[in-house]
Amino acid sequence: MSPLIIRPIAAAEIDDAYLWYESQRTGLGEEFLAEVNGTLDTIREMPELYTVAHRDTRRAMLVRFPYSLLYRLVDEQVIVVACFHGKRDPKRWQDRT
Repeated sequence: MSPLIIRPIAAAEIDDAYLWYESQRTGLGEEFLAEVNGTLDTIREMPELYTVAHRDTRRAMLVRFPYSLLYRLVDEQVIVVACFHGKRDPKRWQDRT
């Protein structure tokens, strides 16, 4: 299992999405977090499962919610650089390290 680091900006994006979903319906934010955590577990167990989206950044798309977790593999660590809504301009995350 690969060690996982979530960059502060990615953690803030997860928090923002959680708050938005929770404001839409009580418990929906929790459902979003459950899917994020399940996807993170899959990434941790099989980091090369997901395809490369840009340079060395891989994209794991959530199933139920229109978000992707973007991450890099660096020295056998998984570094999550973004939690990104599918309608946003991908150039906003492509320069993150």
